[in-house]
Amino acid sequence: MGKPELADFARAHHVAFFDAMATELPGEYAPQEVNHLTLAYFAVGGLSLLRELDRVSKDKIVEWVLSFQTHPQAISDIDNQIFLGFCGSRSTQFSLANAKDPCHNVSHLASTYSALATLKIVGYDLANIDSNALLSSMKLLQQPDGSFMPTHIGAETDLRFVYCAAAICSMLDDWTGMDKLKAKDYILNCQSYDGGFGMVPGSESHGGGTFCAVAALHLMGFIQVDLASNLLESAPIDTRMLLEWCLQRQVTDGGFQGRRNKDSDTCYAFWVGGVLKIIGAYHLIDHCALREFLLTCQSPYGGFTKFPNQRIPDIYHSYYGLAALSLLEEEGLELLCVELGILAAAL
Repeated sequence: MGKPELADFARAHHVAFFDAMATELPGEYAPQEVNHLTLAYFAVGGLSLLRELDRVSKDKIVEWVLSFQTHPQAISDIDNQIFLGFCGSRSTQFSLANAKDPCHNVSHLASTYSALATLKIVGYDLANIDSNALLSSMKLLQQPDGSFMPTHIGAETDLRFVYCAAAICSMLDDWTGMDKLKAKDYILNCQSYDGGFGMVPGSESHGGGTFCAVAALHLMGFIQVDLASNLLESAPIDTRMLLEWCLQRQVTDGGFQGRRNKDSDTCYAFWVGGVLKIIGAYHLIDHCALREFLLTCQSPYGGFTKFPNQRIPDIYHSYYGLAALSLLEEEGLELLCVELGILAAAL
């Protein structure tokens, strides 16, 4: 195949893409309406990494995000184990007319993470959040094995939601919302024989699950940065095997795969690269090859695609493409707080 159309970092294209996505999402995103807050986090986060937040009204973003928060109508809301976090969209916030067994006011851990992260990015003081109700109700989502359900109406439990809970507690600077020791035990049970972490105990190692595990352990204070600098030092996880597994995920085209025998994918340059950054081993990868791979994933319309030399971008891979380049300290990008997934200047 020929050379990609955009051989250099196309900053202006990316600014235009994220500006458009922050203004109005294309119709193709309608099926993802339940993830509206998360999509907004990607759009606002992308502009922040590009140093272009002045293109949006921070006050309007704050007002809009806060409108998704669920507040207790009565003491019984907490007694009934209703999670008082943030709903992901209007359809999960309000009941639909003529709906059978309507499901509304369903706060979600991932949406709550996205809401708080977005508020942090635009400079909102999270001390203004009703954190007591949020955290006390969130703790009820934790299961006996230490994992978390994402909603009070029940759903799958895996490392994604343990990470969300840890990130929420970290951003609110209040750890009353979870039992850290139980969460730690669950995470350790997810480390596989090859060093990576599966989403649930006994499952295949996965780049996203490995990030969630390592970032959550770091946020909770169970592992320190630069863990890989002394492999003889005692640690709750098998650091040597983890390091080997992560380094093996960079493949011949310079990109990272999320699992063995899979193609490299833009987002794993962040998920796996982020793990290596946290444990202090990012210098061991081929930076030049990774940057070249990421640039071949740029869309001519701005944003990033999942695989190289495609044309149509999506907001998910576009944000994590920028995040990966931020880890590489690409000129013109803000530095990232890896473990929280937001720009470092927001902390």
